Amino acid sequence: MLTVKAYASPSAAEPLVPTSIERRDIGPNDVLIEIAFAGICHSDIHTVRGDWGPQAYPLAPGHEIAGVVVEVGAAVTRHSVGDRVGVGCMVNSCGQCVPCESGNEQYCVAGFTGTYGAVDRDGTITQGGYSTHVVVVEDFVVRIPDSIGLDVAAPLLCAGVTTYSPLRHWGAGPGRKVAIVGLGGLGHMGVKIAHALGADVTVLSQTLKKQADALELGADHYFATNDPQTFAQLAGSFDLIINTVSAPVDIDAYLGLLALDGVLVNVGAPAEPLSVNVFSLITTRRALAGSTIGGIRETQEMLDFCAEHKLGAEIEVISAEQINEAYERVLASDVRYRFVIDASTM
Repeated sequence: MLTVKAYASPSAAEPLVPTSIERRDIGPNDVLIEIAFAGICHSDIHTVRGDWGPQAYPLAPGHEIAGVVVEVGAAVTRHSVGDRVGVGCMVNSCGQCVPCESGNEQYCVAGFTGTYGAVDRDGTITQGGYSTHVVVVEDFVVRIPDSIGLDVAAPLLCAGVTTYSPLRHWGAGPGRKVAIVGLGGLGHMGVKIAHALGADVTVLSQTLKKQADALELGADHYFATNDPQTFAQLAGSFDLIINTVSAPVDIDAYLGLLALDGVLVNVGAPAEPLSVNVFSLITTRRALAGSTIGGIRETQEMLDFCAEHKLGAEIEVISAEQINEAYERVLASDVRYRFVIDASTM
């Protein structure tokens, strides 16, 4: 076992503290990664604070991991020492069900093994990227192109693929009108990717305070949702809406913004249930859908796409001792647009 430095939450009600965690011995198909940077996702906060159910503590979160391979198992063929690599929200899956065999491990019938807070193959609880090193089976490690800095690449492993996947699946591109709800960690990557795909992109945010940022990121239009006229003016406008907000919203109001056969996709995951009036769907054959991250093949595709289009996350790099402050700032929407932890400060 390898003992490494980490930051972990002792309980749902306590701040994260410096500690040490154990990583398993490297098996024949494993890769040992020295972590350079780890992004802070809103999911980290939900999880360690018990918003999505009880957790096993202490728990080190983090599923936006970028680093360098420092050791490989004897049977590893995909990665070599010195490779720049990333790890996202999954570190394993059954590998045998239809979703896994089709490259959609995120929808594994048995449930994928999460990067943290999940039962690993050896029966231990997985610990995430708020640490200096991680051991991951090679099939769940992706290559980070040389043209993307490891710091701006880290958030792509969750925020990037979480928006890329539904944009690709529902056909964002030239001639399609796409709206991104919320301009945060997920939303800002949704804007960049939708713009690079060639779609006409609108940002829907609570106020006008992020308008200049949105236009600079690639949005064609920007509207404030706290203005009732916005929903009247934009009624029936969009082919695709990606809702990135991790808090309850008026789903019926946003469904009203869809054109015939339009789709509203939720990628944000609020702790509270959302309700919908069926007439918001049937009157113009609209659809309400959900999407979570992306498979390993699609994650690599997303990274290569970002390299081709020179895309990376907008980040604020912090030291490990600033994690708890960063959590409060995320909850206050006081980050533009992703905190990234410098793992060398663990």
